[in-house]
Amino acid sequence: MKTLAFFSPRDLALAVALTLAAIAVPVLAETAQEAQVRRLVQPHVMDKIDSVTKTPYLGLFEVRMGHDIVYTDASATYLFNGNIVNAKTSQDYTRARQEEISRIRFEDLPLKLAFKQVKGNGKRVIAVFEDPNCGYCKRLRESLQALDNVTIHTFLYNILSPESVAVSRDIWCTPDRVKAWDDWMLHGKAAAAAAPGCKAPHDQVLALGQKLRINGTPTVFFADGSRLPGAADTKVLEQRLTAAAGAARQP
Repeated sequence: MKTLAFFSPRDLALAVALTLAAIAVPVLAETAQEAQVRRLVQPHVMDKIDSVTKTPYLGLFEVRMGHDIVYTDASATYLFNGNIVNAKTSQDYTRARQEEISRIRFEDLPLKLAFKQVKGNGKRVIAVFEDPNCGYCKRLRESLQALDNVTIHTFLYNILSPESVAVSRDIWCTPDRVKAWDDWMLHGKAAAAAAPGCKAPHDQVLALGQKLRINGTPTVFFADGSRLPGAADTKVLEQRLTAAAGAARQP
């Protein structure tokens, strides 16, 4: 095999035709050609390849490793590490695909490991993974204050420091977890020290986050299973809540 060449996302985007008919990559058993591409590529990547799928554009093959995607040609001579973008519409096909493969079954979340806040009628539902020492989580929490008619399930995902574990435990062990969390995240007011016998579900939430491949905080999950990493503002949150509600109504 020749040396694998890597191209920037911009170079790859410019190579894409201005009009591409489809983005969806069907999830089917690998063909013989896809299996061959897998065998050729695997020795040259560190992570285990989860799937190889021929795409509808440029004869490329999608190579998926967890939530990460790279592309290669049929002979696996080149690997393209970047996003495929429609230069005419600016639609990012790679991002859309990553969102698709990172979806979860919301109903499978163990909500007993989170605390719940109901605002208004609470009909819309989200789950949020946050670290108490995460600045972006505090920005997200400000955005969440402006939402109405939503139920927020907050998982205390302590990944930044050992101090996060202690802060979260104190908050989890208070009579009013929602108030204690908002006091800390919005006003910097620490909760009272937890009683010695009180335990928080730190280990379980940490294992859950790793299973869901949550690599940073905050991360928001919507009712349709889609995820949104980072400190989104209220406008973006409302858009995603509306989209999730629309997806739920589809047969």
